[in-house]
Amino acid sequence: MKNEPVKKLTLTAMFLAIGLVLPFLTGQIQQIGNMLLPMHIPVFLCALICGWRYGMPMAFVLPIMRSMLFGMPPLYPTAISMAFELATYALVAGFLYEKSRWQCTRALYRSMLAAMVAGRIVWGIAQIILLGLKGTAFTFEAFLAGVFLNAIPGILLQLMLVPAVMVALNKTKLVPFRKNADTKAQETVEAS
Repeated sequence: MKNEPVKKLTLTAMFLAIGLVLPFLTGQIQQIGNMLLPMHIPVFLCALICGWRYGMPMAFVLPIMRSMLFGMPPLYPTAISMAFELATYALVAGFLYEKSRWQCTRALYRSMLAAMVAGRIVWGIAQIILLGLKGTAFTFEAFLAGVFLNAIPGILLQLMLVPAVMVALNKTKLVPFRKNADTKAQETVEAS
């Protein structure tokens, strides 16, 4: 389809806008607002729906743009390290999902879990480098707190919400799950 790049670009812009606005909604919940990781959800959806080629640049720009527009998250080191983290999420999740033999909920979870591990490792490396330039140490305890303890509510939300949205989009045929060519050929033969 020749309009496919325009459609993907438009969806990417929509996910960028959602990523800019969504933290305002979760920020109202003081105790766990930041722990819900609101910018991660549109990043995952963009990567899974539009592909990593669209999701990765959007994910990199999102925290930096939000920092410059609204002052949150702080640009250095938070937004910069988040840019690398979110870009890694989009790259890994989008690439693995795109290359999956079948696009289904199992492939979604595999792609997302691999992306979460890779993204958090990249975030830790970025924090070490950025804080090292500033002359501040990034301890292992700070890494564990940032990666796991503070992120558990957000991780759970992502693992529930993103697949639910993808399943709903599949049921409405807006973004159908893809099956491999062998399965499609077999279904065609069986239908005949």
